[in-house]
Amino acid sequence: MPAPTTLRRALPATDHTPVLGAPAADRMRFYLTTHKRHWLRLTDVPLFLKSAHFERAVKWDEARGPYAIDSGGFMELKDKGRWTRPARKYVDDLRRVWEHVGPYDWAAPQDWMCEKAIIEGGRFGGQHFVGTHLSVEEHQRRTVANFLELRSLAPDLRIAPVVQGDSIPAYEHCLDLYDKAGVNLRTEPVVGLGSVCRLQSTRQGAAIVTAMAAHGLRLHGFGFKILGLERVGQLLASADSAAWSSHARHRPPLPGHTHKNCANCIDYALNWRQRVIKAIPTQQQMLLTDRSAA
Repeated sequence: MPAPTTLRRALPATDHTPVLGAPAADRMRFYLTTHKRHWLRLTDVPLFLKSAHFERAVKWDEARGPYAIDSGGFMELKDKGRWTRPARKYVDDLRRVWEHVGPYDWAAPQDWMCEKAIIEGGRFGGQHFVGTHLSVEEHQRRTVANFLELRSLAPDLRIAPVVQGDSIPAYEHCLDLYDKAGVNLRTEPVVGLGSVCRLQSTRQGAAIVTAMAAHGLRLHGFGFKILGLERVGQLLASADSAAWSSHARHRPPLPGHTHKNCANCIDYALNWRQRVIKAIPTQQQMLLTDRSAA
């Protein structure tokens, strides 16, 4: 299979790549998280999908707008306590998506979250976690090692590094691991900030985001909700959220909609996204909605 740079729909690097050194607030991009792959041909709003959503694809939908790919690490570690997909298989899957759907902004690596539930296992929020029973330091080591392996296997693919931790000193340690491995995170177009999803609206979460942004990183916030974006959205280069679905599940469907609720409805998702955008200080950031804006 040809490298992404030679594919029929390959885009110039400047189409989605932020200008190095630009402040994060100037180019914040808000991805709408969905499991509905066909939405890629229905809207030019930035979408965030798991790589698993493409695995059984028979009919491919070319993307109208920007999209990014999540590796599905949270559910993988939650249910299995380890990664079962080899790095080479993941790279092959990403190449297949790029060829059939079009160039994506970036893809997450097979990182290792450092949340207590993921590491220790047990029941949290009504869900069962197998638990990896490894240390935070080992999760960080494996996260960096996987990124290096993926980049070695596919230097032409847009795979973003992710920093992991459970406290500011721990995140600082993860930065040191990348630095010692020869990876300059400050020159990366985007750096995922892992394990802050459940902390985003708290003071601790805001402190972590602030500390990492102070290093000059163009951060992506995984699974951010309105409260988290209101607190630290101006410090992020991008963020994604699936909160619209749970929001819709507990409310009546939109007028004229005949389904039980709008938890899988693109109209509801797009309306919700507009409300989120209005909640973020517009004087501090610009949210890109289509390719031309980029």
